[in-house]
Amino acid sequence: MNAPFRPVTVTVRACDLAQRDERTRLEAYVAGHPHGTAFHRPAWTLAAAKGTGNTARTLIAERGTDVVGLLPLLDIASWLFGRALVSNGFAVGGGVLADDDAVAASLIAEAEELALATHCPSLELRGGYLPEARKAWSVTAAAHCGFVRPLADDDEAQLLAIPRKQRAEVRKSLAGDLTVEIGTSRADRAAHYAVYAECVRNLGTPVFPRRLFGEVLDAFGAEADILTVRHNGQPVASVLSLYHAGAVLPYWGGGTPNARSLRANDRMYYELMLHARRRGCNRFDFGRSKTGSGPYEFKRNWGFEPEPLRYATWTAPGAQPRNTDPTSSSHSAKIDLWKRLPLPVANLLGPWISRGLG
Repeated sequence: MNAPFRPVTVTVRACDLAQRDERTRLEAYVAGHPHGTAFHRPAWTLAAAKGTGNTARTLIAERGTDVVGLLPLLDIASWLFGRALVSNGFAVGGGVLADDDAVAASLIAEAEELALATHCPSLELRGGYLPEARKAWSVTAAAHCGFVRPLADDDEAQLLAIPRKQRAEVRKSLAGDLTVEIGTSRADRAAHYAVYAECVRNLGTPVFPRRLFGEVLDAFGAEADILTVRHNGQPVASVLSLYHAGAVLPYWGGGTPNARSLRANDRMYYELMLHARRRGCNRFDFGRSKTGSGPYEFKRNWGFEPEPLRYATWTAPGAQPRNTDPTSSSHSAKIDLWKRLPLPVANLLGPWISRGLG
C-alpha cells in the first residue's frame, strides 16, 4: 500500500543577494512571473542599496527547491524621516510576488517578524498582494495612479495616437531646433544628472545620489538607457528609462526651465515611444503620479488613463507612521525653502537627505 501524499511545506527565509546563485534563481522567478516587474528584480534591490547606502533584506519563499514567492525589501534609515522596510525601496512598485495568496501571507508575516526583530517601526508595500485584514496594516488606493498604454505600430500611428491638443505640441517640438541622443556613456549620465538635479530642485525635492543612477544603469545593462534632448548643444530634457517584459518605463526624467518653451519634454517622451517600439517594446508605462497633480494631468493629456495604485503600510505598536509625502502640510515649508536654495548647495545637501526617503 502506498504511503499517503504529504504536501511539501512552504518555508520563508532571508536571502543573501551577494550570492550569485541566489540572484540567478530570483531573477528567473521574476522574469517568469506574470506580475513580475523591474522593481522586483534583485538587480534593482542591490543597485538601490549600493546607490544609497541602505541595506537589502530580501525574503524568499520556497517549496522544496522551488522558489514560490519573493519580497524584496530595502531597510531605509533617515534621521529626518525615520526608518522603514520598504518594498521596494526607491521604486514606485514592488511588494509581494508569490504563486498564491497563502505564500504571500507567509511572506508578509515574516516581514512583520523581521521588522520587530530589527526594531524597525514601519513596513511599506508598493503594490502586489496586500494584507487587507491583517492587524496594524492600512491600505490606500487613491493617492497615486499609474499610466500604461500600448505603443502604436509605426511612427506616424504613434503620433496620431496622441490626442489632438498634445499632438500639436509634439509637432511643434519636431519642428524645433532640438537634437536627441540615447546612450549610457559618462557624457549621457552627466547630462541626465545635471538636468534632473535642476528639475527636482525647482520642484522643492532633494536630488538622489548620483551613484544611484549609475548603479541602476550598470545593474540593468542593456535594459536601461538615457534619452537626452539638447538645444544648441546644451541638455534641456533627459530621462533614464527601464525596459522590462515588453514595457518601457521612463523613470527618472525632467527638464530645465527652458524645456517648456522649447517643448523639449514633449519631444523627449515622443522620441522615447519610438525608440522603445524599435527595440521591441509594446507598452509605454508612464509611471506613477499623485492623483490630481500636474504630472497626473500631463499624462492624461497624452491619452493615458489613470489606474489607482494600491499600497499598504504597517506600523509597529506604539510607533508613529512614517511621513515622506511631499504634499503634506508638515513638509510644505521645507519644500518652499528648498526651491530657493542655490543649485550647487541643493546638489551638495540633497543626496544626504534623499537617501532616507526611499
